[in-house]
Order: sequence, then C-alpha cells, then structure tokens
Amino acid sequence: MTSYAPKVSNAWNLFTYVMFAIAAVMMAGGIWSLEASFSAKGYYAMSALMLVYTTAALSKALRDKEEAERIYNKLEDARTERLLAEASGKSV
Repeated sequence: MTSYAPKVSNAWNLFTYVMFAIAAVMMAGGIWSLEASFSAKGYYAMSALMLVYTTAALSKALRDKEEAERIYNKLEDARTERLLAEASGKSV
C-alpha cells in the first residue's frame, strides 16, 4: 500500500497569493471605475466577495471529501489485507 503525501511548494504558494492579490485589486478597480450607481457597485462588490468565499469553501469541501475517501480506502485496504492473511492461515 502506498501512502500519499502532497509536497508543498513555497513558490506555488507565493504565486497563488500574489495572483489572488492582483485579481482582487483588478476587481476592486473595475468596480470602482464602473459608471454605475453606488448600489450597483455595491451589488457587484458583494457578488465578488461571495464568489471568492464560495470558491474557497468549494475547494475545501472537495479536498475534505478526497481526504476522507483516501482514509476510507486505507481502512478498506487494511481490512482486505487482514482478511487475506486470516484466509491464508497467517496470524495478523
């Protein structure tokens, strides 16, 4: 059974943070320079914030699901190995 350990790259993390900051500044600048009423700008700003939040929540939910399935698969693999060991007459 192989174990999966994701490698964390500092360069990738830095790139992600910088790109998020650039996108947030560009979105804020676009909303600020938009020729619309204050309420329309507020609507777009709230929509942008909600989109960022739901994107983070969705990615966390998908990651949690994948990790839970990975743990479940490890438990199933261990049970299968134990069952095979018992069936072959070896002690666990």
